[in-house]
Amino acid sequence: MMPPERSGHDTSPQASPARRPRGDRDRQTSVSPTQVLNFLNQSSSFQALGLSEPLVRALADAGIENPTPIQAQAIPHLLAGRDAFGIAQTGTGKTAAFGLPLIERLLADRQRPVPKGVRALILAPTRELAIQIEQALATYSRHVRLRHAVVFGGVGFEPQVRALSQGVDILVATPGRLADLVGRGACRLDGVRFLILDEADRMLDMGFVKEVMRLVDRLPRERQSLLFSATMPEAIVGLAARILRDPVRVEVTPEVVAVDRIDQRVLHVTARDKRDVLAKLLSDPEIVRAIVFTRTKRGADRVAQHLVATGIGADALHGNKSQGARQKALGRFRSGETRILVATDIAARGIDVAEITHVVNFELPEVAESYVHRIGRTARAGRGGTAYSLCDPAERPLLAQIEKLIRRRIDAQVVEGSGGREPSGNREASGGREPSGGRGAHAGRRPERRAA
Repeated sequence: MMPPERSGHDTSPQASPARRPRGDRDRQTSVSPTQVLNFLNQSSSFQALGLSEPLVRALADAGIENPTPIQAQAIPHLLAGRDAFGIAQTGTGKTAAFGLPLIERLLADRQRPVPKGVRALILAPTRELAIQIEQALATYSRHVRLRHAVVFGGVGFEPQVRALSQGVDILVATPGRLADLVGRGACRLDGVRFLILDEADRMLDMGFVKEVMRLVDRLPRERQSLLFSATMPEAIVGLAARILRDPVRVEVTPEVVAVDRIDQRVLHVTARDKRDVLAKLLSDPEIVRAIVFTRTKRGADRVAQHLVATGIGADALHGNKSQGARQKALGRFRSGETRILVATDIAARGIDVAEITHVVNFELPEVAESYVHRIGRTARAGRGGTAYSLCDPAERPLLAQIEKLIRRRIDAQVVEGSGGREPSGNREASGGREPSGGRGAHAGRRPERRAA
């Protein structure tokens, strides 16, 4: 739990542009790639996007000089008060895309939070992501006066209750813990004027949508609402229709990241040989820092234990770990003490570690879009990287779905002595049928669910 912070000196930014009236809640405004390119050419600085001097100065202090595409698209619309539906994966700069205009609008509003009250609410699916967002907001608001706090499960209630007692301008929260605090009377949501749902697709995967909607029902109807998601399944489109009104849609296509900057390879192996092949692969000294993805928490533990047994330092990261154990594992990984982190998709959301050289899919993801999200962790800040996928025969339909999504064949090789064979001709050895459970599903398995 991080207490509310009040940083810097009081500075009054210029008033934000007037908000556009809300219209038909089912209508969306899209931004074409041509419009984005034209806008980027005209607005190559944060000041040109309409941000005030204190925020521009805070960004410069942090070494952030130019907006990313998602920031250039979103910031002007959000400053104007529009609701927004953003499609962007981790690493595209989406936290600044919603955080910077949020701070501007809060400062322009000139209100103060009431005791236990919240002016802006940001919901995130995991503890790590919530902490990361709050830390980013602290960076952006260092030269202005705003109170912000973060609350999540796995720690005691009392520090969080104390932090909320005087009210906060911005609260970053996981749904489960916020619901508990509201139920205890420690937090009021009737003053929320800004709502942001980050990584909504993971909230859906984790079964949080009903809880999120119960929280949303407590908010004032007149508010600005934003929803960001790395993927866009039908359920997310439906959720956006329920929460957003006349939203502008901003999007950064993840396929560009996956294809252009990452060396992708698939290794055909048998399921029983995967652990030994992984250990051999990770023994390469050129793999400086890598994330290994598994589907399940138990699988992450078993893979990490096998690597340690073979003399390779590794930690597992998943929802069953205590908060202290998770933070310790992340700290060891960031410092380089441990160069391998074995994680589930859900636990990996919110990990912000620079210079990840490799990503290994020990198991292919059940949803093709998750593959793009996974491998994108090794292509940050314009860097390249390498992604390996260990594919057993039962996963070949999943591989076919991934290749369809990224519109290219992934370079394949068979590991000697593993018994794995690359299928000849069309890789869809199942005769072109999709795996059970629809596109990207595997053998009817359901995504893991973890309490925040």
